[in-house]
Amino acid sequence: MKMNAMTVVLAHGAWADESSWSKVVDLLQTKSIKTVTFRLPLSSFYDDVAALDRVLERIDGPVVLVGHAYAGAVIAATRSDKVKALVYITALAPDQGETVADVFYRYEHDEKAPKLAPGSDGWIRLPKEAFATAFAQHATKREQSELAATQLPISPACITVPVEQPLWKTVPTWYLVAEHDHMIPEKTQRFMAARMKARVVSHPVDHLPSVTAPQFVENIIVDALRQSEG
Repeated sequence: MKMNAMTVVLAHGAWADESSWSKVVDLLQTKSIKTVTFRLPLSSFYDDVAALDRVLERIDGPVVLVGHAYAGAVIAATRSDKVKALVYITALAPDQGETVADVFYRYEHDEKAPKLAPGSDGWIRLPKEAFATAFAQHATKREQSELAATQLPISPACITVPVEQPLWKTVPTWYLVAEHDHMIPEKTQRFMAARMKARVVSHPVDHLPSVTAPQFVENIIVDALRQSEG
């Protein structure tokens, strides 16, 4: 099986949308690698897994699944036998019986992390200023403004559901640790990556390297593709 016979499916996390992968998609497509992005509803964990499964149903052949932040839990919940590898981009990886919130709050966050709580409508939004201080501090001011303007809120129903046995227990896994992440502590990332026995790459990047350091994201995805050949 050749690398370009596989499809890379990219799942965004909370407070971003599928456009956050555009730079990575451009880099992968220059190598003739098939890519698919899609939008998670972020309305409940089960809704998000169902959205992913609908995407996978439409794809012929093997898949490498990539998840950012919250989407790490989503990509590990599919039961599609098309998935040959999982790539975590500073992503959350609850184990069986844990919730996303359990791992997100496992260790103390630094002072730059925003305080998160549902608004009057029940959805959790990121404060506008957090895009420049914690979410994508390495991005340009224009990028930070665009991210704030297009953010997708997340429902508590996404992060409070205990997960079933995650796919990373049976599928090879890669993890990009973001050393300058103010949303998910580096200590938390390294704990999850070690527990998954993931192949770890670490860089001094922020929480959204798909925007601020896309070459590092592309590199780890390509490594997963190459290792999944055969």
